[in-house]
Amino acid sequence: MEFSFIDIIDYLGTFAFAISGIRIATKNNFDLFGAFIVGLVTATGGGTLRDLMLGQSPFWMTRGSYFVITGLALLYVCFFYKSIAKISGTMFVFDTVGIGLFTVVGFQKTIDAGFSQWAAILMGMFTSAAGGVLRDILVNHAPLIFKREIYALPCAFGGLIYAILLNLKIAPVICQVSCAVTVITMRLLAVKFHWRIRSLNLKS
Repeated sequence: MEFSFIDIIDYLGTFAFAISGIRIATKNNFDLFGAFIVGLVTATGGGTLRDLMLGQSPFWMTRGSYFVITGLALLYVCFFYKSIAKISGTMFVFDTVGIGLFTVVGFQKTIDAGFSQWAAILMGMFTSAAGGVLRDILVNHAPLIFKREIYALPCAFGGLIYAILLNLKIAPVICQVSCAVTVITMRLLAVKFHWRIRSLNLKS
């Protein structure tokens, strides 16, 4: 079986997002099955929303590899839990890598389906952010995307960079890497320097 570069990015993003979901599930005392479900939903939720909006069958219904990758992520957390727990912000790291990679996947799959680049930017954002929203809901946390913390904005900005580079006839692989690096870097900088989106404070 041959894998394209976008497939590799997709699987790496799935692994990273599954770990972030499983990690937060274990912190909330979920059992193994519950942790697997949270990891799977985190890894596939955004892509499922994307495919439904594009009028396609959800990707995981035709490829069982996503269940396997989530299972591997669960084993990884089980065997290396102590070393993972010692590293501060591990869930943040895996989540950040996940949104960077999934922005690329969402953008490219939307373009491949024949939609516009503006739609691709939005689908890249949905693909990367929706899984984390579902994860937080399952563990009864307020989703990051609804807080002042910058979460979805880097995904939109990364998609915009992707579109600009494509229009400049840059090689697709460079566009994809640039998009992922932009998202990850912007998210890391936002947390490091405490960038926030101004809250809506309407007074009557």
